Amino acid sequence: MRTDLHGPLSAYAARLHATVGDGHHVASPLGAWLLLAVAATTADSDPAAADSEAAKLAQALGTDLPSAAEMARTLLNAPHPLVGSATALWHRTGQGDDGPAAWQAALPGTTEVGALPDQAGLDAWAREHTLGLIETFPLTDELNVEFILASALATRVSWATPFDVADARALGADSPWAGQLRRALRSPSEGHRCAIVSTARAGDVIVHAAPAQTTDGAGLVVLSVAAAPQVPPAEVLAIAYDLSAGAADNAPPAGSRSLFDLPLGETPLWTLTEERVHTWARAGRDERHTAVLPCWSARNDHDLTAPGLGFGAAVDVLATAMMLRADEFDARQTAVARFDRYGFEAAAVTGMAGITSLPPEGVARTAELRFGNPYAVVAVATDTRAAGATGPWHGVPVFSAWVAEPEDVPDADG
Repeated sequence: MRTDLHGPLSAYAARLHATVGDGHHVASPLGAWLLLAVAATTADSDPAAADSEAAKLAQALGTDLPSAAEMARTLLNAPHPLVGSATALWHRTGQGDDGPAAWQAALPGTTEVGALPDQAGLDAWAREHTLGLIETFPLTDELNVEFILASALATRVSWATPFDVADARALGADSPWAGQLRRALRSPSEGHRCAIVSTARAGDVIVHAAPAQTTDGAGLVVLSVAAAPQVPPAEVLAIAYDLSAGAADNAPPAGSRSLFDLPLGETPLWTLTEERVHTWARAGRDERHTAVLPCWSARNDHDLTAPGLGFGAAVDVLATAMMLRADEFDARQTAVARFDRYGFEAAAVTGMAGITSLPPEGVARTAELRFGNPYAVVAVATDTRAAGATGPWHGVPVFSAWVAEPEDVPDADG
């Protein structure tokens, strides 16, 4: 089974990242979307009027409420081994208990329901469900809060093959980061995937995919996508989400270009060279890619009260189901991330070579892709089950970021 979430989530991510802006940041559109979808589980199945809060919520979700609710239940009731997920709905003691019991029965089975914790309890819940990465719940326990609906997503993975280390000047002479940093990351000779991809939105872009170590067939692939510096961040993030649809399946991105169709030499995004080699490649034309990227980290607090994000409608829908009054609302998200040499947080690599006679001589072209300017990142879950079947998390983008503030490779990793 594959959850049909990519389209609605991509559209929602575009609105959320537009609200956040073009600065260096990380967010989880999935975390926000799941919260709305959990609220949708409590709504009437028929959003009758176009101006109803249920209809507004469906518009924000990008799908009808029963479909969104089912997607939320499917993901939350079958958790991913590498992506911790949790939801909770808390309300004031004695409030919401007199309403119909249907709203509670409709929630995903894993959603915690109970009395509203104090601030220490809210903060403890945040720490517990984010591997300790977030210490403080993004909302405060005020006296006039009737209920809080919360979601948490967290992952800490090691690359299946860690990065090598390169001089930061490999980011390119035109990169503003080449002079700021001493060291950058270089993709290993095997295990990572790179491509130059032709897109309708931004022309040629460069793509790097780093897969994490898998657990019981489940994994995570972190996709980095860079375009020419003049391309707006929103366009690059949209392309990253488009390409993330196939990232979990280990397939070349749609629109991948042959290096033999490109001119040799320098561009702002890559350097293409050619050399005589021995190769078994078809027609003696071998294509090789490497990528150079910076380390990066981010921590952000996001205000999610913008109308297009749907939280006003979600509060009204939930309050109606619980027979509570909600005159105002607040919605926020705290997000953190780190991308470094060893993971999206040691990995052992075992190699074996079979030696045979030299193959015939041919030509190899190598493109070194330089992520030397701000670029987009999307982390996509993989979920492979027995007999080649896929689980509900397969192909779901979990976190996304706009990388504009790189960091040096730590001395310990250099």
